Amino acid sequence: MAPSGDLMGTAEDVADQFLRVTKHVLPHLAHLCLISTFLEDGIRMWFQWNEQRDYINVSWGSGVLLATLFVLINMCGQLAGCVLVLARKFVPYACFGLFGIIFMQTIAYSILWDLKFLMRFSKIFLAWLLSFW
Repeated sequence: MAPSGDLMGTAEDVADQFLRVTKHVLPHLAHLCLISTFLEDGIRMWFQWNEQRDYINVSWGSGVLLATLFVLINMCGQLAGCVLVLARKFVPYACFGLFGIIFMQTIAYSILWDLKFLMRFSKIFLAWLLSFW
């Protein structure tokens, strides 16, 4: 059995080599994890366009045009914010835009005290804080 110093040295060497190889990928992977909820929601809106529009139309009684406009802004805002965060361009503004989308969804879907909403809010707040770091 090898002394613990050799084992720790070997583990540190392996970890150092792994970090050297993946140091360009890890920040992008971290950003992807932070915006994954928005990316999933934007893609789901693309595939469930009619259901989303009809839900807003029925719950608001606003008409098809306003419901379509809401879903379009919601979907494009989420997807554009995700692209900007992943591209590392205008990240504070992208996070602010995603926060605006959350605010719109809070009003539209009446989800202020939903646990999933609160967790999602905390993720975007964390992403916004990290964008300044």
